[in-house]
Amino acid sequence: MLERNKDALYRTLPLTVLKADTFMKRLKGLMFRKTPLQHEALLITPCNSIHMCFMFFSIDVVFLNEENKVVKVVQSLKPWDFIAPVKGAKTTLELPEGSIKEHSIKSGEFLNL
Repeated sequence: MLERNKDALYRTLPLTVLKADTFMKRLKGLMFRKTPLQHEALLITPCNSIHMCFMFFSIDVVFLNEENKVVKVVQSLKPWDFIAPVKGAKTTLELPEGSIKEHSIKSGEFLNL
């Protein structure tokens, strides 16, 4: 069992986080959605890789470990792109395009979800 780093600072993003934690919700994700994310994010768990098949807009993606530590960030992932499994990732946070830059999200940080 992992212990949380007591000295780590957790950041909270000003977004409404929707959770995809069932097989069907994870399977659908944002596919076929016509409008881009705005002031919201999709947390997919468990998830360590994604595809952008049947997507109509680009997104930013943050991969998190069990402690919500950022292990990888991907900016402006385009429709029909793929991300192979990310080592150490347990959860994927899909954000509006430009969110990583706007909120200065970096690998090694912790997010409060």
